[in-house]
Amino acid sequence: MRIRIQHGRIIDPAGGVDTPADLFVADGRIVGRGDAPPAGFVAEGTIDATGCIVCPGLVDLSARLREPGLEYKATLESEMAAAAAGGITTLACPPDTDPPLDEPGLVEMLRHRARLPEFTNVHPVGALTVGLAGQRLTEMAELAEAGCIAFGQANIAVVDTQVLLRAMQYAATFGFSVWLQAQDPYLAKGGVAHDGEVAARLGLTGIPVVAETIALATLLHLARETGVRLHLQRISSAAGLAMIRAARADGIAVTCDVAAHQLHLCENDIGWFDPHCRLDPPLRSVADREALRAGLADGSIDALCSDHTPVDDDAKQAPFAEAEAGATGLELLLPLTLRWAAEMQLPMVKALARVTSDAARVLGLPAGTLAPGSAADICVFDPAATFRVSREALRSQGKNTPFLGQDLKGRVRYTLINGHLAHHDGLS
Repeated sequence: MRIRIQHGRIIDPAGGVDTPADLFVADGRIVGRGDAPPAGFVAEGTIDATGCIVCPGLVDLSARLREPGLEYKATLESEMAAAAAGGITTLACPPDTDPPLDEPGLVEMLRHRARLPEFTNVHPVGALTVGLAGQRLTEMAELAEAGCIAFGQANIAVVDTQVLLRAMQYAATFGFSVWLQAQDPYLAKGGVAHDGEVAARLGLTGIPVVAETIALATLLHLARETGVRLHLQRISSAAGLAMIRAARADGIAVTCDVAAHQLHLCENDIGWFDPHCRLDPPLRSVADREALRAGLADGSIDALCSDHTPVDDDAKQAPFAEAEAGATGLELLLPLTLRWAAEMQLPMVKALARVTSDAARVLGLPAGTLAPGSAADICVFDPAATFRVSREALRSQGKNTPFLGQDLKGRVRYTLINGHLAHHDGLS
């Protein structure tokens, strides 16, 4: 279908573009942008983007879809609707499904289920070890052929460092990327909150920052030894970020991301045992939060992710220490990015890069761009429109988030995936 998106402000971070112009789509690809259509272009449909920003569809590096096996928490249909409503057109899903994504058949089944035109482009992260048990390596080459874009353990650590070394050596040999969360399982054992003043006052078992930095030291040393492309997921501390900066300066090929909620919340937001703030990694100190905000702004942190983890009400609405960690985030990634940008006084083109072109670069995909010839994955949003985060408004099956009841700016009006209109909020 030939579509003209008119009267919008095009922001394409990949090309440094920020200008009012029309965008032209045909046969699932972007065929031009400017004031006049390409030669021979006749629009079959028009989208009025007056007052809106037209940007690449968002790229999310961590979104749990809960299929296969955990459909009581969320279904592919519900989370794909949430992704489209959030302007997300490409996402990576962790391997901690039930069973884990450690066999080609499971990966192929997930990718087959995700092939509907209105569904976001799904890229599974395959399990690094069989069953995520940290003992035997998976057949990474076969998983890659089935569609895995990288290999990781979700938030489950590989305790045996020899296994981890062998996994990185294997991945480096074949050019695969390894994605890991840095958290020492012994130092974090039994912990439910940041090991600080709030946890002490509430009597909660803490997870110290050193749980992140000790794990980071191991991962970075092994990355140096093997030459693997290492991506560190959901960095949570100033000390951890400083280690990553030093590793990069020393020539280690490492990238990292941070969860959107870590930019706006800290240990104080736990309040009186609010289970919505039971997250992994935990919300840390104000100083850590500010370091993460600055690190994302200066590029030390490569990308911002939703860390979307839908949790059923029974598991979340429990005493804080017993509640399951996680929060819904697909529909909040854009507005939380905009809030961070406004508070940091960042140009919109720079802020959107962290959830489009920069995230796509981590994935190694030609996504997150509006360049002519690229796939027509497009987000049209009104940066001034405010909406209230409520259970009723969220399309995700997971209704739990620390931002419930808050008013956020940045409403997605349209989402196009490969030129197909996947979301329209009914307003023009």
